[in-house]
Amino acid sequence: MKVLITGAAGQLGTALQGSAPAEAQITAIDVAECDLTDSSALRELIVELQPDILLNAAAYTAVDRAESEEELAQAINANAVATMVSAIDECGGRLVHVSTDFVFDGEASRAYQAGDQRNPISAYGRTKAAGEDALRPSDILVRTAWVYAAGGANFVRTMVRLMRERDELGVVADQIGAPTWASSLAKVLWGLVDTKAEGVFHYSDAGVASWYDFAVAIAEEAHDLGLIERIPTIRPLTTEDYPTPAKRPKFSLLDSRSTHSQIGTEPVHWRTNLRLMLKEEQSLG
Repeated sequence: MKVLITGAAGQLGTALQGSAPAEAQITAIDVAECDLTDSSALRELIVELQPDILLNAAAYTAVDRAESEEELAQAINANAVATMVSAIDECGGRLVHVSTDFVFDGEASRAYQAGDQRNPISAYGRTKAAGEDALRPSDILVRTAWVYAAGGANFVRTMVRLMRERDELGVVADQIGAPTWASSLAKVLWGLVDTKAEGVFHYSDAGVASWYDFAVAIAEEAHDLGLIERIPTIRPLTTEDYPTPAKRPKFSLLDSRSTHSQIGTEPVHWRTNLRLMLKEEQSLG
């Protein structure tokens, strides 16, 4: 099985390479090998490599900056996906594409299911929804949320740094979802490939949290592991207390039940995976 992974240097791309099955012949690329805004070069590379599976872990993810760079976000999150679909169709392969909870408006009263209506409220969300629209029914679309990994640029590592520097910090407490460890997401993606899945799936780690809840857990786990010397005071903030250029969904919990059913796995709580990630972070020094 020939597999092309985009976004190779990112959190998910790295995790996908680290958990790849033995039979996968991996080619992993990042912007140095191919600029996704160059549709001709992207198409030429895919046609040349002739992958059976294209795992697209690349994305424009600067949510706030996308408000002023929507054209660039569109090029990477939507136009490049359309190019991938066209090229992989010519090769006879399939695309596995990763999207986001930001395609929803956050007004639901239950966890979002794969078939729920989208209504993005940010430029980032709009461009990711447009990328979804480029896919074929035979492709795999996985929406996820709040992704983090050891060594990456993410909320967990930012919090650990700030907790070392400050005695007090404020974190938004009225945006609800669930964190996702990149390693667990990568295993799910490989599971969907292995079971020859098609269509739309949701995945985040089990449980529910606000960003404030997540920060409190990070403090407790990081302190237990000796990554921070003391637990700082963490104040809950409202979204209005912490205004940002992009609007964010207030509630974006994803229903992962059908995904677990498809690949035969049991949910793992986000705090369990947070602890594993922080142990990896500890080992990195």
